[in-house]
Amino acid sequence: MMPFKRILLKLSGETLAGGKSFGLDMPTVVNICEDIADLWRNGAEVAMVVGGGNIFRGVNADAVNLDRAQGDYMGMLATVINSLALQNALEKMGVPTRVQTAIEMREIAEPFIRRKALSHLEKGRIVIFAAGTGSPYFSTDTAAALRAAEIGADCLLKATKVDGIYDSDPAENSDAQLLRNVSYMEALTRQLKIMDAAAFSLCMENKIPIIVANVLKKGTLQKIILDGEHIGTLVHHEKE
Repeated sequence: MMPFKRILLKLSGETLAGGKSFGLDMPTVVNICEDIADLWRNGAEVAMVVGGGNIFRGVNADAVNLDRAQGDYMGMLATVINSLALQNALEKMGVPTRVQTAIEMREIAEPFIRRKALSHLEKGRIVIFAAGTGSPYFSTDTAAALRAAEIGADCLLKATKVDGIYDSDPAENSDAQLLRNVSYMEALTRQLKIMDAAAFSLCMENKIPIIVANVLKKGTLQKIILDGEHIGTLVHHEKE
């Protein structure tokens, strides 16, 4: 039996860049979408939130002399570009996909309407939520936690370029240890940086387990969602 029927997949923009420092790497996008399509073909209900860091990150607004709110809106538009790329790749694989945006742009996507999103999922369509929450000062991680709660997701799977949550930055500390199980409170008190505090708090309040894993390793999504393997880091109420 599939351990998770309805999932909210959070993809970072950096993941879609592949090995590039900027923009979209379409072979990487296609590889990720092949795994997502396989979940769909096996009966999983998949919703997605994608970041925009491969194009623009609102938190970097100060560095380029932009107002933070303005920078966040620019970042939201970057997530729409990524969402349309994912939709294009999935539909070329025969997977029906809808993009819903938190900022209305009706010519290219539907506005976010919760009941319509639920209807799409029930009809076997993948739904991609773009433009974050539609408000500045909220990350796409928080948007993912919010949308996961709104659609009643069984889990929030944060797909990254790292193998999970570490006790320190593995890029700076070669002795960093991968944490396999972490409680919500531990993630908050230790200020583990894989997601922000607002996202952890939303998931904790709504009892949505978080799985953090490396999506660039082929087959990771299938092993977690279809087979129930413990890959990466599980964040839940009890550390055990």
